[in-house]
Amino acid sequence: MGRKAHRPRRGSLAYTPRVRAPSPLPHIRSWPEREETRLLGFAGYKAGMTHVFYLDDRKTSPTAGKEVFSPATVIEAPPLRVWGLRLLGRTSRGLKTLTEVWAENLPKELGRVLSLPKKSDPERMKRAEELVREGKVEEVRVLACTQPELCSGPKKKPDVLELGVGGKDVGSKWEYAKSLLGKEVRASEVFKPGEYVDVTAITKGKGFQGPVKRWGVKILPRKTDEGRRQVGTLGPWTPARIMWTVPAAGQMGYHQRTELNKRILKIGRGEEITPKGGFKRWGPVRSDYVLVAGSLPGPTKRLVHLRLARRMPEAGGVPTLTYVASTGAGG
Repeated sequence: MGRKAHRPRRGSLAYTPRVRAPSPLPHIRSWPEREETRLLGFAGYKAGMTHVFYLDDRKTSPTAGKEVFSPATVIEAPPLRVWGLRLLGRTSRGLKTLTEVWAENLPKELGRVLSLPKKSDPERMKRAEELVREGKVEEVRVLACTQPELCSGPKKKPDVLELGVGGKDVGSKWEYAKSLLGKEVRASEVFKPGEYVDVTAITKGKGFQGPVKRWGVKILPRKTDEGRRQVGTLGPWTPARIMWTVPAAGQMGYHQRTELNKRILKIGRGEEITPKGGFKRWGPVRSDYVLVAGSLPGPTKRLVHLRLARRMPEAGGVPTLTYVASTGAGG
C-alpha cells in the first residue's frame, strides 16, 4: 500500500481563538523605539477608497522612475486633543501606571466617556515631576481623544487613545509631552508623506459562519449523507476528544488585525480628496486626511490607528502623485 498524499491543513491557526474583539477601538500593545522626540501614533476614521498614479521612487524596483498605479485608502483624521499624560513604571509583571496628569481645560465632549473632575489637582504635576527626577519612570505616554464632531462621521462620543512618545531618555519625553498637554495635535505634525506606518483596526464582522467559509475546508461530494458543508473528520479516535485544531463553525471577522509597512502618500486638508457626491456611507471630507497606499482593515466609519512602523523599510522621499481618481488633479 502506498502512503497517503500529504495535504496542508485548511486555514491558519495563527490567530486562534477567533473571537470577537472586546471593543471597536484597537489596542496597541507595543511602540517602536525612536531617538527623535515625537509622537509615535495617530488615529482617524476610515472614509473610503480611491486610486492614484505616482512616480515609483524605489531604486531597486523594475518600474523605478515610471508612473505606477496604486489603490489608496482615505482616512479622515481631525486633530487630536491631548487631555492627559501617563507615567509608567517597570514592575515584575510589566509596566504599571504610576500617576496621571490631566489638563486644566478638558474638552466638554470627553464627559461622554469619562467622569470629569470639577477642578484640576496641581499636586499631580508635582508628584509626576518627582517620579521623573527619582528615575522611577520607565515610559511616558500621551492621553488623547478624537474630535469626531469635526469630520463627517455620525459620532459625537470621542474615542480615547494612549499614544507612545519617542525620545532619547525619559526626561526629554516628559518635557515634550508637557508641551502638548491641553493642545491639539494635527496629523501633519506627527507623520510626513513617504513615511511607513503600521495600521491597526478591527476588521469587518461576518457573524457566525460555518467551517467552509471560516476555514476554507473543501465541500464534500454530492452523495454525502449527513451534509456537505462540514469537515470530513473530527479527528482520530485517540485522544477521545475533539482537538482545538479541528476546523469548526464560530465567529468570523470583528478581529483586531495589524498590517505592517503601509506608506503614507499624502497628508492634506479640506475637500480636495472628496469625490463628487462624497464618499459612500461617509460623505465629504471636512477635516484633515491621510492618504495611505493599499487597503486597510475594517469598514467605513471605523477608527484606524496609525503607528510609526516598527520594522521600518528604507524610507524614500515624498511620493510624487500625478493623478488622484477622486479629483482628477495632480499631486
